[in-house]
Amino acid sequence: MAEQENSAADNTPERLDFIRQIVTDDNKSGKWKNRVHTRFPPEPNGYLHIGHAKSICLNFGIAAEFGGKCNLRFDDTNPSKEEQEYVDSIINDVHWIGWDWENRLFFASDYFEQMYQWAVELVKKGAAYVCDLNGDQVREHRGTLTQPGKESPYRGRSIAENLDLLARMRKGEFPDGSKTLRAKADMASPNVNMRDPIMYRIMRATHHRTGDDWCIYPTYDWSHGLEDSIEGITHSICTLEFENHRPLYDWFLDQLGIYHPQQIEFARLNLTYTVMSKRKLLQLVKDNYVNGWDDPRMPTISGMRRRGFSPAGIRNFCKVIGINKFNSTVDFALLEHCIREDLNKTAPRVMAVLNPLKIVITNYPDGQVEWLDAVNNPEDAAAGTRKVPFSKVLYIEQEDFMETPPSKFFRLAPGREVRLRYAYFIKCEKAIKDAAGNIAELHCTYDPATRGGDAPDGRKVKATLHWVADSNALDAEVRLYDHLFTKENPEDTAEDEHFTANLNPGSLRVLTGCKVEPHVKDTKVFDRWQFERMGYFCTDADSKPGKLVFNRTLTLKDTWAKIQKKV
Repeated sequence: MAEQENSAADNTPERLDFIRQIVTDDNKSGKWKNRVHTRFPPEPNGYLHIGHAKSICLNFGIAAEFGGKCNLRFDDTNPSKEEQEYVDSIINDVHWIGWDWENRLFFASDYFEQMYQWAVELVKKGAAYVCDLNGDQVREHRGTLTQPGKESPYRGRSIAENLDLLARMRKGEFPDGSKTLRAKADMASPNVNMRDPIMYRIMRATHHRTGDDWCIYPTYDWSHGLEDSIEGITHSICTLEFENHRPLYDWFLDQLGIYHPQQIEFARLNLTYTVMSKRKLLQLVKDNYVNGWDDPRMPTISGMRRRGFSPAGIRNFCKVIGINKFNSTVDFALLEHCIREDLNKTAPRVMAVLNPLKIVITNYPDGQVEWLDAVNNPEDAAAGTRKVPFSKVLYIEQEDFMETPPSKFFRLAPGREVRLRYAYFIKCEKAIKDAAGNIAELHCTYDPATRGGDAPDGRKVKATLHWVADSNALDAEVRLYDHLFTKENPEDTAEDEHFTANLNPGSLRVLTGCKVEPHVKDTKVFDRWQFERMGYFCTDADSKPGKLVFNRTLTLKDTWAKIQKKV
């Protein structure tokens, strides 16, 4: 069964990447008085994905390794895109991965009043002004990478006028988008982020926490450093796209003369066969390309949980890929490898037949049912054994029988003998066909002397098959998942094509009429199993009494392990 999902993650030391080296050096120098305080700061405008898992494990992991603290903080500064649903999902995901923030759950909206007062302070210093340029005009004035920007005609407003206009912006006297508060920084700076960035915009949108108390909202550039400062963060860890924003982060804190954390950037995670943009993931959901944020084909944490990925496997993946300063793309097969390694150790084994072919054992007593011992997990002796029923009628996979087999096919065929796992040798005597000429069932005989082992006379068989007895068998629906996209880089499209042109039409195949042994009758949602010879599977939330639904997490084949052997 699945482990307790909210258990604390292990504190096994990571190898010393460049961020951990910075923290180590800071502790040696006493820079933060041997304090380590990080934060994971998601925006509640979508569900978390595997890229966020990397940041979660980095921020919470560093805090755990250095005896520090990590906050969970929501950057909820854009109510037009944020919802309570996203807040709830993020809280659930971070806990599920294995981390806890104790009593340190914060929101940018907790600090709206303080941020506004600091904005007033910058206006009084002559370091901020109210601008009437619209969005397009602001972009036109910003200049280019090779040409300096042009000052706004409103940059010279007096402090008194700016204070008055800012107060009236807050009161809601002006239409949305008609005015902004901008920092009076440096329009000639080679860093375009320093060219009088916007601090506040007018936006009448109901906030999921503050309701309609505010009609002006801070931008991320303005709020980011202030939140870190208020919370006493030591190491503000961001993804690489914020590197050019760091001078602005520093500028705001220095202008205010308040506590100044250190911003450090690392490369975000990119995976083959998937997209990581929240905007694109939202489009997949809204346009019904997938069945919600938790669709098992999605790279979201909730999707991976529903598919059957384990928290320990995800944490190990984040550990294996490490932390870098350069962008790169990780092979999805490596993530699968990490999940397989964990599931191989932890997932109980059961037998399930996905494409059943009926077998009648003609010399087995009618009405008799034997209960045979089966191993729950050969990787874990403590997992013990279970009982599986054996009877006259049972099922094997259709692919395990061929009427006219090629030379290297060793499974069941007319006149051939195979072993049934945990049970007996059986021999195919006859194949029964339906009116269309399809094989409908097999008539076989069994050797009672081979129960649970080899034949006493020493004869050998070349195949062992899994099976499910008709007596006590459970019916199930099984959903087989593949990559959502056909290309390693889904954005590799023709000039006039959208990334959805690369969606994989075969990413989901649904099998009905599957047979599963009765051991799983009490399975719970998100329980993980290994169906012997078939792969790893997870009990889906759509399961209900009388109808079990399983999602295939992964096949047993490990592409990454084979790649590594060739290296």
